[in-house]
Amino acid sequence: MRRAVARPGRVVQVLGSSAGGVARHVAQLAELLAGAGAEVVVAGPTSVLDLVRPGPTVRFAAVEIADRPRRSDVTAVRALRRLAAGAEVVHAHGLRAGALAVVAARSCGRRRPRVVVTLHNLPVGPRTVRAVAAVLELVVARGADTVLGVSGDLVERVARRGARRTERALVPAPVRAAGDATAARATIAPRPGVAIVLTVARLAPQKGLDVLLDAAGLLEESALWCVAGDGPLADGMRRRIGAERLPVRLLGRRDDVPALLAVADVVVQTSVWEGQPLGMQEALRSGSAIVTTDAGGTREVTGDAAVLVPVGDAAGLARAVDRLLADADLRAERRASSLLRAAALPGPAQVLAQVLRCYGWVPDDAAGVHGAGSEPSA
Repeated sequence: MRRAVARPGRVVQVLGSSAGGVARHVAQLAELLAGAGAEVVVAGPTSVLDLVRPGPTVRFAAVEIADRPRRSDVTAVRALRRLAAGAEVVHAHGLRAGALAVVAARSCGRRRPRVVVTLHNLPVGPRTVRAVAAVLELVVARGADTVLGVSGDLVERVARRGARRTERALVPAPVRAAGDATAARATIAPRPGVAIVLTVARLAPQKGLDVLLDAAGLLEESALWCVAGDGPLADGMRRRIGAERLPVRLLGRRDDVPALLAVADVVVQTSVWEGQPLGMQEALRSGSAIVTTDAGGTREVTGDAAVLVPVGDAAGLARAVDRLLADADLRAERRASSLLRAAALPGPAQVLAQVLRCYGWVPDDAAGVHGAGSEPSA
């Protein structure tokens, strides 16, 4: 059992380039830790500055951490070592940032800080990319004091790599204002009575959006499928939608997601892999009827509230959506289940308690000690 410290000390939160989810989580952690009395420094590329929102109690240090190996990694490690030298804890987010943070902290000598790494994604891509990721996983697993994973499969994976202490990270979706649902509906489906199937996702390969388009084509004109988000696949999706005359509308990036969720008849996720999908958490919170692929940690978030279909099963997805659209009572049951599940998900207080314990700033107890492969309940 570690002794609780009188007051939280200095912690450096490290992240690389982020499409948004990781940076928002770091911003939440920084705010919570600063509120608990810690001195917080967020270190990362200048591209995430607007997302992490530094302020009077959170300082930002520019450290350019690329999304793949670069010569600039040496410069990044030196910068992180300077920051780590005066810190009690270095908490890195993501595999690349985690490996660089481990190397930096280990070079600090006897007074090195405790290192915590949160893994947010499953390594995917060509064989060369996965080979590099495997090396970085070993560095993180064997060099960090604690490794957190956003899903059970990531926790098991890093435990097999030799991590001494692991847990499932708690990553709640930030609460956003509800917005004007009537105005949101008017922007996507002006005709009354049109059923809306909504997906909120970055338009990237991980999100399995080819399956969404396949499913929409199978249901023809029974609903309008709306996709809120932007990303590299936008142009290709737009061409396919036009060529096949699919009942799909790309909404682009939207700032009124809670309002869109409020007017959707069914919310769909088609991801190939997810950790703790923030979009699913928001859909549960809004009381949505959900159909989602059983990918990664999705089931850990939705529990029995969502209809789960196998990854890549467009026909199964279409059948599940069609059944919900045809049965108002079933949709109502699913909406109620979503609200119940949302109420059981961890919130900011649980996030703060977890990191304070992992940092050694509050004592471990019999209920809070987690060995390799274990995880707290959602």
